[in-house]
Amino acid sequence: MSGSPMHTPARAGRTRARSLVTLALTAALALAGCSESTDSPSAGESPESQSTAAGATLAGQWPLTGLTAEGPAPKHPVMVVKIDNTSSSSPQIGLGKADLVVEELVEGGSTRLAVLYYSQVPQKVGPVRSFRATDIGIVEPAEGVLVASGGAGPTVRRMQSADIRTITEGATGYYRDSGRTSPYNLFMQLPKLARTLKSTGAPQSYLPWGSEGDFPKGQPAGGLAAQFSGGHTTTWKYQDGTYTNLNSHAAEGDRFQPATVLVLRVKVGDAGYKDPAGNPVPESKFTGKGQAMVFHGGRLVRGTWTKKGLDAPVRLSTKAGELTLPPGKVWIELVPGDSGKVSVTR
Repeated sequence: MSGSPMHTPARAGRTRARSLVTLALTAALALAGCSESTDSPSAGESPESQSTAAGATLAGQWPLTGLTAEGPAPKHPVMVVKIDNTSSSSPQIGLGKADLVVEELVEGGSTRLAVLYYSQVPQKVGPVRSFRATDIGIVEPAEGVLVASGGAGPTVRRMQSADIRTITEGATGYYRDSGRTSPYNLFMQLPKLARTLKSTGAPQSYLPWGSEGDFPKGQPAGGLAAQFSGGHTTTWKYQDGTYTNLNSHAAEGDRFQPATVLVLRVKVGDAGYKDPAGNPVPESKFTGKGQAMVFHGGRLVRGTWTKKGLDAPVRLSTKAGELTLPPGKVWIELVPGDSGKVSVTR
């Protein structure tokens, strides 16, 4: 689907466990509408002014990072943006301010990123590409909106059945960069979009957050290489307290620097259609259970992940019991369990 925005029905009546985040409304404010007349980013727009409501305060933890949250609360829901992850996307824009990133397999052995924004809203993000069925299990736990160029008919229908609101090309904030070639020239001005969205409250914790002291010792691991079905490989190195993606396509100074890289081995099926080049489109099954590898602080802890439904959060465990993650930004690798490979470096 392309050319116009698609808005699916609201998630009425859905009850879910909330995160430790609590919203204390100190004043009742109406959401002010703003008219837009340009297709290029405005230098006067600051993420802070566009992504918060002046009368709301936030106390507790950010649901996507587990970090302490104090101050203005976002007035928008989580925005999940699909960003290309091939050399044609270089440079990727806006990754540095994301809360969490999920890397998923797409056709041809390539990968695509589902980038989650909530605590910060960068001026622009992209290149924005199409969604896949895998995104249902990524978006639903965050109670977010999905920002993508469009999607194939079968996937559009599945998004509608899941009551996921999709923001496709033609909606507020989209523009084409004349300096890039199509389809890698579609970008989104997130502050403009955020002003048109209304939050229904903070989502549940996306991952099981704990404390640094609770994280097991594990084994030394200076880095890793996550290979997707014999195709793309994402390589990480631990340095200076965070993980650096050694083959990132992001712009310098705008790279996502996670405190944790979470590798989840997932089952991969056929989405039921082919891309224009004739490649079968895969679907990573982001539900059920599988092996987990948690890289944090230069260490590796092995365990198991479970996700009881597409709208359920991820839970982690080891033989010793529940496994929680230290607060911080996380990059999730959805590596195929049967055909993918993860190499650990000391």
